[in-house]
Amino acid sequence: MGDTVLSRVPLLERVGRNTEALWKQAFTMLGFLGENTMALAAWLRHPSLVRWRPILFNLRSAGFDALPIVGLLSFLLGIVVAYQGADQLRQYGAGIYVTDLVGLSMLREFAPLMTAIIIAGRSGSAYAAQIGTMAVTQEIDAMRTLGIAPLDMLVLPKVIALAIALPLLTVFADVLGVVGGMLMARVQLGIQFSDFLDRFPHAVSTTSYLVGLGKAPVFAVIVAMVGCFQGFRTQGGADGVGLQTTRAVVQAIFLVILADALFSVAFSVLGL
Repeated sequence: MGDTVLSRVPLLERVGRNTEALWKQAFTMLGFLGENTMALAAWLRHPSLVRWRPILFNLRSAGFDALPIVGLLSFLLGIVVAYQGADQLRQYGAGIYVTDLVGLSMLREFAPLMTAIIIAGRSGSAYAAQIGTMAVTQEIDAMRTLGIAPLDMLVLPKVIALAIALPLLTVFADVLGVVGGMLMARVQLGIQFSDFLDRFPHAVSTTSYLVGLGKAPVFAVIVAMVGCFQGFRTQGGADGVGLQTTRAVVQAIFLVILADALFSVAFSVLGL
């Protein structure tokens, strides 16, 4: 009995230490968020401090360059949603309601969520790797020595660019997802494109569309902040960069899904 208790101590100790480290990291991330909020407030007070070139560069790399992968996956997701619902709706003679299924699922949930997950894997990892490599090679220390604020140069441009790009990518994903669902509805149920489009405004309200679109800026801030935060925490060499990049992607996806769940609860309470 005594040996069994002693054998459990290391496991409980590891759980306790990991929990403590998790809480410390959460509070550190809140501090990082506060520092960036203050830096953003300084930009708003003095627009001359805004670094437009890094913002435009990140807007192109995180937004425009992501159009192909976001469009392709959204199109395929729309096809899958329509295909899965077509057989069930056909049994009840309610094939036209595939429009409701595709429209509400894509515009309200799937498009913003899948776009954020794609960007977390694509841009969030890039942010962590870039800043992590600079931290390892002491480039960030050199920037501070030269009087250049790392937050102004490395973090805020990414956050602002992604906050602009992700809603636009979500709209693009909405369109491609609906097109994919419309194509599958034509193939599986014989629903004409005109009938699908006529039903669409009645199936999806403006509120549902804005609910989905309103999530995108929040997801963008989460992805950008987590990626940059983990990049600044990088220590060691190449192994440290890889480790923090992995953590950035995993934590960003987890927090995006958590935020989406909280949005669902809040919108349900508000009746939206």
